[in-house]
Amino acid sequence: MSLPRLLIEPIIRNALTEDLGLAGDITSQAVIPVEHQSTVAMISRESGVLAGIDVAALSFELVDNSIIFEKHKQDGDILFPGTVIATVKGPSRSLLTGERTALNFISHLSGIASVTHQIVTSIKETKAQVVCTRKTTPGLRVMEKYAVKCGGGRNHRFALYDGILIKDNHIAIAGSVSKALMDAKSYAGHMVKIEIEVDTLEQLQEALSVGVDVVLLDNMSPDTLRKAVSMVNGQAITEASGRITPQTAPAIAASGVDMISVGWITHSASILDIGLDFI
Repeated sequence: MSLPRLLIEPIIRNALTEDLGLAGDITSQAVIPVEHQSTVAMISRESGVLAGIDVAALSFELVDNSIIFEKHKQDGDILFPGTVIATVKGPSRSLLTGERTALNFISHLSGIASVTHQIVTSIKETKAQVVCTRKTTPGLRVMEKYAVKCGGGRNHRFALYDGILIKDNHIAIAGSVSKALMDAKSYAGHMVKIEIEVDTLEQLQEALSVGVDVVLLDNMSPDTLRKAVSMVNGQAITEASGRITPQTAPAIAASGVDMISVGWITHSASILDIGLDFI
């Protein structure tokens, strides 16, 4: 599992451009002799799951392609305090110039992978799977959704173009659950899945009477979710959502739902503390 360079290089270039501007790293230029060489170790300072190793490597390469980036761990690997993730060798100025961009990416993505892994682990005795949403950092969606997969989760629809998800505002404008679903069915091609968000069992029954591929059961208690799963009875994929944490996930998963969607794992996950130590 890896990220295509074609997708991630423009994102990394933008980050480096933002950091370097026109003048470049004036601190390193002022303090570090141009001929000085160094070796550094990228080290995890806490436990978690690695994501973004190739992003970090490319961050250094785009600064200076003479830098040698040696991986010791792969995305998806479990990390502990003191785990050496990679060894990086090259001109000291270049290493310091690329350091922050590389660490920003790998720490952020590993944080996402780590919290995803926590939720996945908390529901491992059930059939439910953890999926992310479109609540991503603008411009970083491809990386953040990849990090979810590194943590053992799965991706929901990637964007507005690859699946129909009818939410409460769509229903309000359309006039009813039935009307929204019938309009969607007449619009969509045979390859496009249709999902609808329901807040009550009454709305769920209305959706099932029309027919739908996936039902999003929003902010329902575990007891209500169990009733909803029983009503669906295999007619559609069931997905639960609404402020789900590693602590609340087990009870929600035990209701029998197929999917648990969690928005905060991409937009609010804490970083995993990863540092760069000069050897």
